[in-house]
Amino acid sequence: MRLRSRRDTTRFGESIARVLQPGDLVVLSGELGAGKTFLAAAIAKGLGVRQAVTSPTFALVQEYACDRGTLVHADLYRLREGATSLEIEVARLGLRERRREGAVVMVEWGEGAIEALGGEPEIVVEMGIEGAQERSARVSGVRAGDVVT
Repeated sequence: MRLRSRRDTTRFGESIARVLQPGDLVVLSGELGAGKTFLAAAIAKGLGVRQAVTSPTFALVQEYACDRGTLVHADLYRLREGATSLEIEVARLGLRERRREGAVVMVEWGEGAIEALGGEPEIVVEMGIEGAQERSARVSGVRAGDVVT
């Protein structure tokens, strides 16, 4: 799908939010600058998060109250190049446990840590850069068919 503007991306994020349930995993992938964090903020808004959502690149994990309980937003970019395994680092963050407890867990750069995150994601979005403002998005996962695009 083509996302020709920030408004398109916001609508897309809100459509993803509508299908999410407590305990769901959302994985956002794509190159740097592809719009993962902007999409994450749109999903958070659609879930009812009322505060500003920013990239957790340095904090690694941020939690937000939302209409469906808790949204946990993580960014694994910095952990991908570390000396220890990605799985060990993700386990230390407790994301699998938060998912089991019913939090919606949304992870940027999470494609290499699926098992450590608790198994198959309900939604996977692969973002691409198509131009200065235009992005592409490919949705997969068990709830992908429920996302209205």
